[in-house]
This record gives sequence, structure tokens and C-alpha cells, in this order.
Amino acid sequence: MKALIYLDPPFFSNRNYEVIWGDAGEARSFQDRWAGGIDHYIAWLKERVAEMRRILKPTGSMFLHCDWHADAYIRVDILDRIFGGNNFRNEIIWDYKGWAHKKTSHFPNKHDTIFLYSKSDKNTFIPFSETWTREEYVAKRKQKIHIDETGREYIFDKRGNAGQRRYLDVALADGQPITDVWSIGVLASSSKERIGYPTQKPEALLERIIKCAGDEGEIVLDPFMGGGTTIAVADRLNRQRKPITIIRHF
Repeated sequence: MKALIYLDPPFFSNRNYEVIWGDAGEARSFQDRWAGGIDHYIAWLKERVAEMRRILKPTGSMFLHCDWHADAYIRVDILDRIFGGNNFRNEIIWDYKGWAHKKTSHFPNKHDTIFLYSKSDKNTFIPFSETWTREEYVAKRKQKIHIDETGREYIFDKRGNAGQRRYLDVALADGQPITDVWSIGVLASSSKERIGYPTQKPEALLERIIKCAGDEGEIVLDPFMGGGTTIAVADRLNRQRKPITIIRHF
């Protein structure tokens, strides 16, 4: 049984993608086109998600990566129906910013959606915090730094009782809890991670997903595999990785 499933299926983008693969620069291509429209796409994906839920352990979680092309259909017609609305945990927004072309009819699309669902209400979840440097913390709080009689730095915590001290060494140790909006940059063209796969995701994104949903030694499944980022990160984090291409099993 799998502790964590992350899937990054075709997005219903109705595009053709070219992959430059290997040292020889071999060109391959794959399609994200659906002759039967959104109904065909949802039926295709729903069948596979149902199988994924079946092999997920009772405390396991599934992260489904999508974007604006079909995210509403996926949540309502697939995930809520298969997992149950009560097992919805998060709609994670991957905010990757970067250069955007000016649009004449709408704001530029610069985020993906990652739906987190659990198999039961006893899902494994390991919260963690984002660490701050002293400079980052001071800049975000925009408050005057004070020094007490022992030399420790502090600010006045306005969220609590008036005048309560918030010591910087404690604040930096606690960090900032990570929310459902993740600002992680896309891979730069010069990144050492790049392998030529057009929809490749950054390792930092998969590291955050894997760390929050299980412990070392547990099984991580990436049924669509893509460029292999999940497998590489799972291996580095001492998880058992299962690069099964589930679309070949139907």
C-alpha cells in the first residue's frame, strides 16, 4: 500500500509537447489533446484516480497537480466523488511568478493548483515551518528592534497582549508555518535540474510534498512519472519510490 501518491497528469491543455531527451538531443513528442473534449478527459482520468485510491493506505494522501484548464472539473467530478468531500484537505496554489506576457482580456495565468485529498480522516500529515534569517524576519515585521538588559533582541508582538515581547531568537527557531500558497520558482533554463522535459517540475516542490505526507522508508508513487523528479527526490529523502506508469495498465 502506498503512503503518498503524487500525480501530474496531462492538463487538458490541447497542446503538443516536444521533448529533447538525452545527450544526443533526441527529439520525442507527446500530446495533450482530447478529441472527445472535457467529458472524454474526465472519464479517462477518473478511472485512473479510482485505482489510485484503491492502492492508497488508510492513512495515505494523494496530491493531484493540475491547472486552470480543468481544475474545477477535476475537483467536483473526480476527487469529491471518489475520495468524498469530507476528505478534501487543501487546494494548494503553486505560485511560480516569473515573466508574464500582457493579456488583453484577463490577468496572466501564473499558478498551478495541487489538490490534496486523504483516504480517511486519519491521514498522516507532518506540518513544518519556513525558516527565516534575522534580516528577513525584521523586514517582514517592519518593527523597531529592542534590546533587553541581557542583550537579547525583541520586538513587541501586536498579535498578542499589548506590550508582549517577541524575542527574535525564539521567532527564528519557530519559523513561519507553511500555508496553502507556495511561492517556488519554476526551473530556469540554466538550472542543473533541467533534463529537457517540457513540463518538468522543480525538486523543491516535490520535496515539500513528500516531507509533509510520510516518513522515511514509506512508499511514494508517481503513476505518470514525467521527467522523474518525484523519483529523484523520493530517493534523496530515503523513501521507497515506485515509478509505475499507470496509464499503460488500462
